[in-house]
Amino acid sequence: MSRCLDRDDHCPRCEASLPFDFTMAFQPIVDVAKARVTTHEALVRGPKGESAYSILSRVTPKLLYRFDQACRIRAIELASQLGMTSDLSINFLPNAVYEPTACIQATLDVSKKVGWPTERLVFEVTETEPVQDQQHLRNIIDTYRRMGFATALDDFGNGYANLDLLTVLRPDRLKIDRTLVSDCDQDPRRQAILRSLVSLASELDIDLIAEGVETRDEALWLARHGLTHQQGFFHARPALEALASGLEPHLQALRRALAE
Repeated sequence: MSRCLDRDDHCPRCEASLPFDFTMAFQPIVDVAKARVTTHEALVRGPKGESAYSILSRVTPKLLYRFDQACRIRAIELASQLGMTSDLSINFLPNAVYEPTACIQATLDVSKKVGWPTERLVFEVTETEPVQDQQHLRNIIDTYRRMGFATALDDFGNGYANLDLLTVLRPDRLKIDRTLVSDCDQDPRRQAILRSLVSLASELDIDLIAEGVETRDEALWLARHGLTHQQGFFHARPALEALASGLEPHLQALRRALAE
């Protein structure tokens, strides 16, 4: 596998342009107990709001590295332009990172250029196939932590993001997949699994985020059982090149409901 240039140089793969345009939508992650937005996740979209798939389907293996770098830059630039004050979560594919300290340079450069605090960056591991090189992924996560970034493991509990990864990886956050969250207020089996994850995360010193929250009852059950950090359509849909508005009354109402 080829490598980037030394960390003080600029890799040509990072700087070459892509043969298509894209932009970002932002979806908030909220803390229901504190009634505030903690993070915004940057989600790939077409320039007119086309689906993520319409863009990702055009990313060939040869474009993967270049696309990963372009996504980081675009997300940080937009977050700065929008005056975002929360953390910013950016997705990445481990196979797009050849050498962590070298491949982070474009991210550091744009952060410095726009004045984005690097301690407010979260890198979210997205896996679409089994992790073939767990040591490489661990190296990425450990390197990012040493550099002051937080890391998150996406879609935990579904597909390839499962418990075995926690024997090797040490992410700061786990995002619990929608398959475990759906109807959690009604399903005793899901409830048992979620309570176990809360206990496990506490022992491993990992923060949990419930993804795909779509109803008030789900949100309240989760919050009452220790899963106060949540993301989903119930709270806000992704906003194209914008931040969701009108969240404060929504979150305050949920906090009052928790106190009842």
